[in-house]
Amino acid sequence: MRFRFGRFCTFFSFFFVTAEKPKLAFWTSVAAGVTNVVLDALFIVVFDWGLAGAAAASALAQTVGGVLPLIYFGRKNDSLLKLTRPIFEVGSVVKCCTNGSSELTSIIAMSLAGVVYNIQALKYAGESGVAAFGVLIYVGTICGGVFWGYSSGVSPAISYHYGAGNYAELRNLRKKSYVVVGVVSASMLALSATFAHLIARIFAGYDAELLEMTRRGLIIYSFCYLFMGAAIFSSAFFTALNNGFISATIAFLRTFVFEIGAVLLLPLVLGIDGIWVSPVVAELAAAAVGVYFIAATRKKYRC
Repeated sequence: MRFRFGRFCTFFSFFFVTAEKPKLAFWTSVAAGVTNVVLDALFIVVFDWGLAGAAAASALAQTVGGVLPLIYFGRKNDSLLKLTRPIFEVGSVVKCCTNGSSELTSIIAMSLAGVVYNIQALKYAGESGVAAFGVLIYVGTICGGVFWGYSSGVSPAISYHYGAGNYAELRNLRKKSYVVVGVVSASMLALSATFAHLIARIFAGYDAELLEMTRRGLIIYSFCYLFMGAAIFSSAFFTALNNGFISATIAFLRTFVFEIGAVLLLPLVLGIDGIWVSPVVAELAAAAVGVYFIAATRKKYRC
């Protein structure tokens, strides 16, 4: 049940943005999150259902996130999107699947990269390395979510202006997006490096050696935020332009080639620090590839 309604929640968040109702997407996500927190406390603490209670809470929370948008689009509303009788168009389905291949590539690659990172961390630093890497991933997921959120939010506008032939606005949107991403990237680096010790203490304060390893890892890892936003936005930019091939190429190189390649090679030279440096090298290389593709296709897309 969680999987099915979880997909609804994800799909409808994009529909809300396309329907010019981003606030509804936000509040639907908030409602699902609050439901999860409240039910976790109720099922685990009050009812003492343990792991089963956590699973039930997640399933019901995702149901809320999926059903609320379904109700909105299923009735009359003031947006341009409504649920109607579907018309199966093979060409459109194939185009959507092709254009979305970059997101598929990213998800598969991130899962595989996570496995490789854990293997390397265990090899070079034992269980402490795996624990420290877990903290880095928690923080990185939050920071990366900001970039994914912005890229997903601006993508419908990019698609609209490209389809409408508003090339001046498309160029303006691209330039402003890189400015926004650049400012946020620098801010994330500063905040992550400044509060690295505090964050490490929250997760690893019970062990001095692990605390120091996590603090050092956070500081090194934080430099990847300088390039992560540009890499993510570049991939999303081409998805919005309906060029799934370039978008998938950036996503594939970013994770399968640069990230996995770096985490396999750099520890041979730098030891455990090579694991923390790997995302920095991978994001830098991916950002460079993304900027190259945008520069190479500017005439084609007039952006």
